[in-house]
Amino acid sequence: MTPQQPTLEMVAAEAGVSRSTVSRVVNGSPKVTPEAVAAVEAAIARLDYVPNRVARSLARSRTDVIALLVPEPSSTVFADPFFASIVRGVSTALSETDYTLSLLIASEQQAAKTRRFLLGGNVDGALVVSHHAGDDSYLHLGSTVPLVFGGRPVHPSAADAHYVDVDNVAAARLATAHLLSLGRRRIATIAGRQDMPAGLDRLEGWRAAGGDPALVEVGDFSLESGAAAMERLLERAGDEGIDGVFAANDQMAAGALGVLHAHGLRVPDDVALVGFDDDPYATTTTPQLTTVHQPSAALGEMLATTLVSLIDGDDVPRAQYAPTSLIRRGSA
Repeated sequence: MTPQQPTLEMVAAEAGVSRSTVSRVVNGSPKVTPEAVAAVEAAIARLDYVPNRVARSLARSRTDVIALLVPEPSSTVFADPFFASIVRGVSTALSETDYTLSLLIASEQQAAKTRRFLLGGNVDGALVVSHHAGDDSYLHLGSTVPLVFGGRPVHPSAADAHYVDVDNVAAARLATAHLLSLGRRRIATIAGRQDMPAGLDRLEGWRAAGGDPALVEVGDFSLESGAAAMERLLERAGDEGIDGVFAANDQMAAGALGVLHAHGLRVPDDVALVGFDDDPYATTTTPQLTTVHQPSAALGEMLATTLVSLIDGDDVPRAQYAPTSLIRRGSA
């Protein structure tokens, strides 16, 4: 019988260190203490362990480039403050490293081109932000290129993917509960896209808190879609009316606010309105928006540090969450 070839796990057990420490030593990472290096090298010698030469070569051929992939049209990316905050957070975290950030704005129609770039040895890892259920071309890269998602992946094949998010369900429930605490009972929602985790989870949170199931309209997170959705909600509500609205982001809430004013409805007297994100849209309306604060820049930093840890071979939790809070202003 052919004796079993020593594995990375066997070296870790022999050296008394973690598998990720052995991986860093094998790949020449500087983030290992001299004592750990000595223990691992001694264990390698005792076990006659031979690292996978291809994997080791790839690991040492660092590009010092990280890709930030946004599967959205450029018009959406540059109009939404969320993306600017994410980029700022990622850049802040990477400023303390040797990594350079490469921004890729690519729709699913450009997936083949993007895959060739990511698999062509151009980057050490990638961050995927604002993905959709149909964006499945990037989900299978994780076994080849370290990959971290901004937001819970909704595709079934991404069950084991690493991601950073906020608890959108709990946050939407909190926003809706605030409207209920104000005595509002006909609470509508302008939900976000239902092929995105934020849209799905914020709708679920609104439902769980007691939103009116007959008063749901879906937008695409844009100002215009929020206005159109509000028009549809008012038409649907009829004589019974609406006394509260939770919008899945501040852009749609701002669009809804304009429509409420146009219909002669006072905010918050007649209709209380709550948004989500706490971005610049929340403070440029009259009244200013009560909203859920999402720490977008901090999310960007968490994304970057998580990816760097994965590249270094560290053990990283599959899911990490940043806290949210309700910011009370004039609209509710």
